[in-house]
Amino acid sequence: MSAPHAIGVETLHMTKRFGDFTALDEVSIRIAPGSFHALLGENGAGKSTLVKCMMGFYQPTAGQMLIDGREAEIRNPRDAHAAGLGMVYQHFTLVPSLTAAENLVIAREDAPAVIDWKKEREGLQAFVETMPFRVALDQPVNRLSAGEKQKLELLKQLYLGRHFLILDEPTSVLTPSEADELLGMVRGLTSAGALTCLMITHKFREVTAFADAVSVLRRGAHVGGGRVGELTHDDMAAMMIGDKTLTRSAARAGEKGDVVLSLEGISAADRSGLKTIDVDSLHVAAGEVVGIAGVSGNGQMELMEVLTGQRPVSRGSVSVKSVTFRGTRRQARELKVRFLPEEPLQNACAGRMSVAENLSFRSYDLNGKGTRFWLDRAAMGRLAVRLVDAFKVKTASIESPIASLSGGNVQRAVLARELSDEVDLLIIANPCFGLDFSAVAEIRARIMAARNAGAAVLLISEDLDEILELSDRVLVMSEGRIAYETSIETLDVGELGRHMAGHA
Repeated sequence: MSAPHAIGVETLHMTKRFGDFTALDEVSIRIAPGSFHALLGENGAGKSTLVKCMMGFYQPTAGQMLIDGREAEIRNPRDAHAAGLGMVYQHFTLVPSLTAAENLVIAREDAPAVIDWKKEREGLQAFVETMPFRVALDQPVNRLSAGEKQKLELLKQLYLGRHFLILDEPTSVLTPSEADELLGMVRGLTSAGALTCLMITHKFREVTAFADAVSVLRRGAHVGGGRVGELTHDDMAAMMIGDKTLTRSAARAGEKGDVVLSLEGISAADRSGLKTIDVDSLHVAAGEVVGIAGVSGNGQMELMEVLTGQRPVSRGSVSVKSVTFRGTRRQARELKVRFLPEEPLQNACAGRMSVAENLSFRSYDLNGKGTRFWLDRAAMGRLAVRLVDAFKVKTASIESPIASLSGGNVQRAVLARELSDEVDLLIIANPCFGLDFSAVAEIRARIMAARNAGAAVLLISEDLDEILELSDRVLVMSEGRIAYETSIETLDVGELGRHMAGHA
């Protein structure tokens, strides 16, 4: 291990305005050298704005930053890098077709035009031997697991001489064991005094397991924080949401009923066209939530496309209440099937159309006796007002384009439309991705209420906490197949993680 070089960073009254909007309001935070510091806050709380100011992507309107106690002018990311600051992003920034070694060398500003690979490999090998973890240097990145890629991202920053790292949701695509391994490595580096870490996260478990201290932002202001050992999860949640009342999922109620959704012998091409998605058997009954867990890219989205009729199957069948289901609008209406896809603004809405129009997509051509040939704008408006009020959709007007709403409110609007009448089957994909803390609680409570009312719910999610909170049964999808199944009562997280990683 090289000599300790951990850097301390402090923001003093840092403010950032965009026109009349104050995104960051006099935020003062101290990240001590050699510490593992967590940054919490709902979406829109100012976390991204703060770290972008620290890294030079934004210039603050007011305030300053100290690095190791000295005022620092960070005009751009290059200045931040020169000062020893780096960032590991939520999504990988590696070149998939190049090896790990090639990715490291080309990331250097002084990388030669003609590379002496023998010399470079010797230098890389010597560097890697000083690290507490290993990466296969000659392996192409596209052959690495998600956990190995994230380790390589971390290794790249250390190789480039960064001794203060910002980690942006670093475990969002990792299995639980991979997440613990990665954060354990970071914790070891901070404890050794070689690194200081500021981690943006929504996962309280990771905060309590690995961080020393926490800071909480709300509405652009620093509202609290402290030593992790002195704060409970409820303390941190209260700081994040302020005086808002957090919606809790309803307790489980009702009995499991008859099978509603059945998949038998399904086979379909994946998005690359080179592999297949094969589901031998999958059943969801009334009054239960079946959660499908898995690391991103293992066929979950292709499965969702099969269920919505967007991806053809080469064999097998999908049936709803014993009727062959092809995902048409008419079938969905008659069989009471509703969908909540990932990124609903792109997959379930017409962004330029109004909130009222989007809320009427399921009923605009019906008049109670059959179909109609004209739009009843008054009826559409009444429906929109009722749903906006019932589902707490925040919008300037029901005539506003739905694309003008925040992510959480788009999700609420789509959920309002899909749950506005009787539902027998609800098929959902990553319903809370990118949403803030209170929006997540609201949407999960709505899903549980639908389950308790007798709906069959298929939940496809890459958020394991979400799966564990909502599911009655959990299935793992790996390499395009259902690799494991367990009831929530007998679930072992370690075993679940091994199946998600494909190591079971």
